[in-house]
Amino acid sequence: MKMQLAGVRRESPGDAFVVDLQELEAPGRMLTIFIGVGEWQAIRFALEGRDTPRPLTHDLCKSIVEALDATLDTVVITELRDEVYFAELQLTTGDTTITVESRTSDALALAARFDATVLVSASVLEAAGYRDTDDEQPESVIAEFREFIDTVSPDDFEES
Repeated sequence: MKMQLAGVRRESPGDAFVVDLQELEAPGRMLTIFIGVGEWQAIRFALEGRDTPRPLTHDLCKSIVEALDATLDTVVITELRDEVYFAELQLTTGDTTITVESRTSDALALAARFDATVLVSASVLEAAGYRDTDDEQPESVIAEFREFIDTVSPDDFEES
């Protein structure tokens, strides 16, 4: 299933770092993956287009791939086993495709730098994907709430 990097964030409690992926086609499921602070920062910098004075590890990896006249076309999250995600990098050089095993967090940091396609196997998405219902408020509910806010007064909450 084709996904997009929807963003990175800090998750409370415990200040965990996560990356959110969103399915590009219906039903638009989400996949949240816990990552380390280094990968969180690397993905965030890439998504924001932020440059650093010296290359970070993932910048170095990108430079090496490019120096070898290759490109990272696709990252595939292949498996979820014992709460650990497994991923592969699909690199192309000339007519040859090379598949390299990778930690998922590193694969996503590289995908952000190369603007590579991110795929998640159906079995992983079935096991760990979820529907993000937070943004699915019908417009009528939002309008009703706005009307309530505009007309409410403190007197409405006094006990009789």
